[in-house]
Amino acid sequence: MANPASAFKQKNAPKKVAKKAAKKAVKKTAPKTPAKKAAVKRSIEADKDNRIKYADKSGGQPNLVPIFETIKAMFVPYIKGDMKLHGGVPGKALLINHRAVEIDGRKKPEMWFVSALIQKGYVGFYYMPVYMNTPVRNKIKPELLKCLKGKACFHIKKHDPVIYAQIKEALKIGFDDYRNKGWV
Repeated sequence: MANPASAFKQKNAPKKVAKKAAKKAVKKTAPKTPAKKAAVKRSIEADKDNRIKYADKSGGQPNLVPIFETIKAMFVPYIKGDMKLHGGVPGKALLINHRAVEIDGRKKPEMWFVSALIQKGYVGFYYMPVYMNTPVRNKIKPELLKCLKGKACFHIKKHDPVIYAQIKEALKIGFDDYRNKGWV
């Protein structure tokens, strides 16, 4: 008795060959796209002028600068001891604890706390205490959780005092959590 799997493969083999041939034909007839070097060069030139990532791609970015500055100002109370604010480029702020810590038997030379970065259409608020930490996540208010896009990145797109208050509260919750774990 013949193997059913090999019979299926033989039956569908002409279809696969036809698909491959069609793909090759499309590749040969499709026009080649021009290199993106010109776009990269424009991006670098715009970056020199504005010093903000994606400055040449998003017309709404100047509206994001006040949002970024407001979030960055919330980091200031947590600059203590080994906790340092980084980001020599406008539109980028990182708050990192430079104390060596041990997490699950692994030694880490530093521990990231939060960061903010102006992106294409939003300010990215990267909040590390929520990463893989359900108790901290459960303490965050639902309005701020609506902005969560991924594990630890919040997309802040508009000036909203409610969201700012919740970010401020989340910073306190995260800092207290880090302190209770001995990471700060």
